Amino acid sequence: MTDLKYKFTNDVLFKWLFVNNPALLKRLVARMLSVRLDSITEFVVTNPEIPPESMGEKFCRLDINMNVDRRRVGLEVQVSNEGDYPERSLYYWAREYSSALVEGGEYIDLPRTIIISILAFRRFPCAAFYSEYQALEVTRHTPLTDRFCLRYYELPKLPKDVGADDELKLWLTLFNAKTEEDLKRIEAMEVPIMKQAIGAYRAVTANTEFKEIERLRHYAAHNEASALGHARRQGEEAEREKWQGVVAEKDALIAELRERLGEDSRD
Repeated sequence: MTDLKYKFTNDVLFKWLFVNNPALLKRLVARMLSVRLDSITEFVVTNPEIPPESMGEKFCRLDINMNVDRRRVGLEVQVSNEGDYPERSLYYWAREYSSALVEGGEYIDLPRTIIISILAFRRFPCAAFYSEYQALEVTRHTPLTDRFCLRYYELPKLPKDVGADDELKLWLTLFNAKTEEDLKRIEAMEVPIMKQAIGAYRAVTANTEFKEIERLRHYAAHNEASALGHARRQGEEAEREKWQGVVAEKDALIAELRERLGEDSRD
């Protein structure tokens, strides 16, 4: 088995690949929105840039935001389970939804906003790999509004055998690929759009500019881990000093009490 140096869930690769291949991105989004490709008349990536200088910053996150036929759509990939992804994806939704309100605009004109998250870990206690959340009344399950939508795809829950006619699952299987053998198995299915996507992947991973950005990203990830570790150690040290002070104060009080009790007994 030959491990892939760059997996499709690498957020730098993911954004580079799809921003530079908008036809592939449009095809993917159509499948994830469950709409016909030829029904999409407006398709614009609103944040296509990957500024090289930002790759050296701590806590940098990459995503793809789009306008798709009067809808705002955000596409995210998340590799590690940090325990807060539902809250984070809700924040992403709120950021996109609220930023659509133009000065002097009306709330009724705010667009349907959908955040699509591809997760490389299990998040929900169910067997289904796809989960969708909307704003519903808790007993009648009637929708409050169609503007709110969070969609999650959990890659570890994908079935092992995916047919050539199920394009959405094929896309997700591609994102879940971990080895060259995984890619070759998908290529062997002779699905044109998958061959195009894998070809685009190989072109990106051979690109020297991508490799430099990924190097900076890797460096930033180390900085981020170091910063978090340093903050944790500082917190632990501060907590330790705090409790040492409490213990010392308690010992001093006990000693003072004993001294007073001794004086009282002598009296």
